[in-house]
Amino acid sequence: MSNRIIYRPLTASPFKSSASYTELNACKELRSYVRCYWGTESPLIQEDDVPETVIPDTCVDIIYHIDYTDHTVTGGFCGINDRSFCAHSGGSAGHKTATFAIRFYAWSAYAFAEDSFKATLNGYFDADSRFAWLDGMFRPALPELQTLREKAAFAERLLLQRLSGVKENIVVNNTIQNILINKGSLDMSALAKESFVSTRQLERLFHEYVGITPKKLSNLIRYQFLWRDILFEPDFSVLNAVYKYGYTDQSHLLREFRRYHSMDIHKARAAAYNDVGNIQDGFSGI
Repeated sequence: MSNRIIYRPLTASPFKSSASYTELNACKELRSYVRCYWGTESPLIQEDDVPETVIPDTCVDIIYHIDYTDHTVTGGFCGINDRSFCAHSGGSAGHKTATFAIRFYAWSAYAFAEDSFKATLNGYFDADSRFAWLDGMFRPALPELQTLREKAAFAERLLLQRLSGVKENIVVNNTIQNILINKGSLDMSALAKESFVSTRQLERLFHEYVGITPKKLSNLIRYQFLWRDILFEPDFSVLNAVYKYGYTDQSHLLREFRRYHSMDIHKARAAAYNDVGNIQDGFSGI
């Protein structure tokens, strides 16, 4: 799948980078499928569990936790989310552990999967439930791979080998492009018309390939574009964003942001910039 526009969804803490959480970009051939690889740079001693806020980032993740003390590897698949939640490491304090994950765009993971994404919304499943081929080769190798780059390189080789046989749907791909180009502002009937299918057929395809309806995905993508503006536009204005992204009014925008982010815009921005200690003051239009 070749993205015609640049879309880089953000987490609740997009500036976070430490020994316990680092992101690596995928190679050019996989960049339209894989948002990033992430995890601990190298094994570390598990400290007390500190929950992290996870927001809907329009991605899905295959996540592995390696316990070098117990010599165990657990792996799970996180479906697309339409709500925020607190994630816990789940590791045992005092153990030598590492985390590694592949973060796919939600509409691209199906290309490498072995089963439908129906009923995966807000769900967590064993990695082999939809990626048995990957899990069977990757999980046994993880204890011998020490650094994040070693794990990412190994995962990338497996994905590249699979690339020639990936499963894609032109209707889904074209609809995704329309959603991205219009930044989530097109309604369901317009999306179906652009793709020359009925709304019912489009919903069925999205449940199969993404695990969510086109309408919900459009709203999440719009939220992600809004979140980027909140973080990077010094003169961000809610009123301007209402017009730019097609919200009904200011209350609609603020209500939807809080629903997805679990906090208001000021708190969300402050929390994100807390990682770099550089909070810029001032919002107009709030």
